[in-house]
Amino acid sequence: MKRHLNPSRLTIITRASRGLFSFPHPVNEVSARWVAGMVMILSITIIVTDLYWLGFLLAYGFLARVLTGPKLSPMGLIATQILVPRFGNIQRLVAGPPKRFAQLIGLFLSIIFLVLIYLWELSGPAEIILATIGTFAALECFLGFCAGCLIFGCIIKFGLVPKSTCKRCADFRFNNQPPDHKTNQA
Repeated sequence: MKRHLNPSRLTIITRASRGLFSFPHPVNEVSARWVAGMVMILSITIIVTDLYWLGFLLAYGFLARVLTGPKLSPMGLIATQILVPRFGNIQRLVAGPPKRFAQLIGLFLSIIFLVLIYLWELSGPAEIILATIGTFAALECFLGFCAGCLIFGCIIKFGLVPKSTCKRCADFRFNNQPPDHKTNQA
């Protein structure tokens, strides 16, 4: 026998999840850099300790950030709710879609890492993938260089991104809000 949700339950579920599966636009670059620092530290930890199971935490973090921004990501929550407020709540707003794309690349690479380790038992190549994740996370953390964002810009130039997404990024004004604007987005 099929069980149907009555309209009131469906309404409650819909309202509760409405904003959950969305990515913030704009994104606080400061939060993104804190998250990148944590990704870098986790990547180094996995390589140094051979605790490869931590790769599942890395992959989960990227998946959570791709699907929900910082809402379900432990690193995203630590960055937005603890670190950014603790260090002066500095806000540098940047476009969200390129940051989401960067998280998607991280997810893809972390899945490759897990496949290499657990399906093919190739620790050397897996650690190279992990070192790549850590290197690009370090570039984001320390220099503010987002390789995924650069690739996203190239994809826009080739016309592989829908015009509506291009317009969202192009219409975003980086100085449209005062520096003390409060936002907790990563």
